Amino acid sequence: MKTNINLWWVLTGFFFLVFVMYTVWNLLAHTDQDMWYHRIEWVGSTALLFTGFMGAMIAFYVARVHKAQGGELPEDRLTADIDDGDPELGEFSPWSWWPLVLAFAAAIFIIGLAVGQFLLPIGFAIFVVAIVGWVYEYYRGYFAR
Repeated sequence: MKTNINLWWVLTGFFFLVFVMYTVWNLLAHTDQDMWYHRIEWVGSTALLFTGFMGAMIAFYVARVHKAQGGELPEDRLTADIDDGDPELGEFSPWSWWPLVLAFAAAIFIIGLAVGQFLLPIGFAIFVVAIVGWVYEYYRGYFAR
């Protein structure tokens, strides 16, 4: 986890450095403009600045989580065994096809937004069927409980 924290702080510094270099480069390259604020390419400068802020936010969050967990987790230690971690990771259905149907429904819906709105209700209908099927897959058939 400490490596992740350091990595995010390095990325934050990199993006702030690139922001400064990009802005200065625009100021020096566009000397044909009268006012300084017309020389800056604002979209790139703003994107780089806020990418640096995002890296700082993630680094701060990961540092706080590391401090709150009270030490290194087993997956962060090189000498840890698999059995040292939490054995309960959730319930997964590796045989389930419903996530694929759900992704297909999302793709149809997004294509409907981009191409034609007649696809929106079709994507939504497939979405409803996929959600119901995924939620109730343990109530019917071979894996019923």
